[in-house]
Amino acid sequence: MILYILGLVCAVWCVLDVFKKNIDLPWKLIVAVVILATSWLGLVLYYFWVRKNIELWLNK
Repeated sequence: MILYILGLVCAVWCVLDVFKKNIDLPWKLIVAVVILATSWLGLVLYYFWVRKNIELWLNK
């Protein structure tokens, strides 16, 4: 139960962080859905890899 709540809090944090980025709304929604759909794997990938590079990739 604790892991579920922790995962939910982390997922919400990641989605909120995505919506603060300077990218188009459709991309924000796609990234948010992928994060929520892939659970822990999506959280780890977002935090360590995507978070730093997403604005560079999607604003070319």
